[in-house]
Amino acid sequence: MGRAFEYRKARKMKRWGNMSRTFTKIGKEISIAVKSGGPDPDTNSRLRVLFQNAKAANMPKDTVERAVKKAISKDDSGYKEVVYEGYAPFGIAVLVETATDNTTRTVANVRSYFNKFGGSLGTNGSLDFIFERKSVFKITPKEGVSLDDLELEMIDFGADEFDQDEEGIVIYGAFESFNTIQKALEESGYEILSADFERIPNDTKELNDEQAAQVMKLIEKIEDDEDVQSVYHNMKEKEGEEE
Repeated sequence: MGRAFEYRKARKMKRWGNMSRTFTKIGKEISIAVKSGGPDPDTNSRLRVLFQNAKAANMPKDTVERAVKKAISKDDSGYKEVVYEGYAPFGIAVLVETATDNTTRTVANVRSYFNKFGGSLGTNGSLDFIFERKSVFKITPKEGVSLDDLELEMIDFGADEFDQDEEGIVIYGAFESFNTIQKALEESGYEILSADFERIPNDTKELNDEQAAQVMKLIEKIEDDEDVQSVYHNMKEKEGEEE
């Protein structure tokens, strides 16, 4: 079991337990995908897996359709993906992914959160050495195909870590291999339950309980912002702890 899978298990990302937030997140991703690749899932591979993500999250079909229609509307300016990087107290690296229609508002809000909770907003690229961006696929196991067989089948397409949990098989791969892995899975007849990108820390930093609680106040405040899609950090999780 590798570094990426262990990190994913530790981070249950409680904000996505809120269904409305999940729908908002996926809706923004659909809008961005439509703007960049068109509304046809047959020719837009990113949109195709986002539809699957929406289905897995029990997102109503009409909500998905509204997101697509809004994205193709001439009156819709769309969302812009912006990443902010900074440090929480005690040197914990924090990376914030946003989807916003007002970058002035978003950067002001994110900066205020860092300042209020004893952190500081940094410059773009300052955390590149800490986090590795990975493609992540969750698929349904195929009868008669073992995890070792799947690894041999997919490793040539850019997949580099495999594991299985109660929800299915999780495959990690290089960020730039997303489309290649997706195509290979589809052509091999695997059911893709979800597909996304995650930032995995190359190393983690351990804090005591009091310090960790202070850092979590900042992270939770950032996660509550409506423009924020995902928040990543390199604070080591306590054994047996799930967010």
